[in-house]
Amino acid sequence: MHTSHRSRFRTLLSAACCAVLGAGLLAGAGTASAAAPPAPQLKAGSKVVGYFTEWGTYDRRYLVKNIETSGSAAKLTHIDYAFGNVTGGKCAMGDSYAATDRTYTAAESVDGVADTWDQPLRGNFNQLLKLKKKHPNLRILWSFGGWTWSSGFGEAARNPAAFAQSCYDLVKNSRWAGVFDGIDIDWEYPNACGNTCDTSGRDAFRKLMAALRAKFGSSSLVTAAITADATAGGRIDATDYAGAAQYVDWYNPMTYDYFGAWASTGPTAPHSPLNSYSGIPTANYYTSATIAKLRGLGIPAAKLLLGIGFYGRGWTGVTQAAPGGSATGPAAGTYEQGIDDYKVLKAKCPVTGTVGGTAYAKCGSDWWSYDTPATIGTKMTYTNQQGLGGTFFWELSGDTASGELVKAID
Repeated sequence: MHTSHRSRFRTLLSAACCAVLGAGLLAGAGTASAAAPPAPQLKAGSKVVGYFTEWGTYDRRYLVKNIETSGSAAKLTHIDYAFGNVTGGKCAMGDSYAATDRTYTAAESVDGVADTWDQPLRGNFNQLLKLKKKHPNLRILWSFGGWTWSSGFGEAARNPAAFAQSCYDLVKNSRWAGVFDGIDIDWEYPNACGNTCDTSGRDAFRKLMAALRAKFGSSSLVTAAITADATAGGRIDATDYAGAAQYVDWYNPMTYDYFGAWASTGPTAPHSPLNSYSGIPTANYYTSATIAKLRGLGIPAAKLLLGIGFYGRGWTGVTQAAPGGSATGPAAGTYEQGIDDYKVLKAKCPVTGTVGGTAYAKCGSDWWSYDTPATIGTKMTYTNQQGLGGTFFWELSGDTASGELVKAID
């Protein structure tokens, strides 16, 4: 994820604690309020879940209103609000100013009504309430952790019940009653290395999710974003995801970021391939291998959502158009080297080919890979064939102003 969370992670993989896992092993990364109408019964394959970033309202200028004006709100079934912090063994606010205090003008507001100085709730949370009024079937989960804040889960795992209580108290706080319909856990990664290395043990994640389900109850949503590392002895094997599946409504396997310019000299490879292809740098580093491994553990297909990145990853100093070429480093990006939004790349570096069920582009000496409406269509066919629970994506601000990627999912 971008900026202060997932986007930093590849440069950190040189840390000694993670070196043993090898380069490129990272993939990716409650009780309903009385004010909300009953949750609709969704058939398998119908979930469309988009992450909305708390910090995206700053430099990116992506507001809750943009979910509406793009047409995406009408296509989404769920929004994951990212991220809450995990610290001191508890759930905590991320950026309280962005979440509850920022004053919105009429032009910025979902319903065209400006905030007043004395209203009890402002910020993103109030805007999300307004969005739910326009779309009564839309459900919102508060996601905790992410790349930077996953280091707090180790302490939380030492007292799962206390952690679950803290999360419940925060998610269901009466000040923002009606905003959240559940909780999403993004622990990167239990009993494995991410931004830091966790040694909580193979059972820690299962016990944490069991405590959350016990506290939030059956009428709230409890979900988790999980690793897509399907290599033998990799991150999926490090954790009892199958045992924890009984406690979650669904998993979001982060089936993107398989490859990228953290391997600065290449070989170039698409970051989110659906299938293997001749010359893929790492075996089992593609979406269908991840899904097959998770299903093989006994996790029901309907509890697995297909992950899509609304961004591309790229290299520079590349002469070869096809995947597998050498490079001299990461390509320039708007906010960070080696990564850029789909809405930028579609104009900056148009697609020149497809491989493994996703797209790539060569422009000048730069080489990028990203999904398009056409390749998303291919992935949706796979999702339906597998009987998966639906689709999720990281994250809304990467799409065009007209929401073309969300529309391709729908």
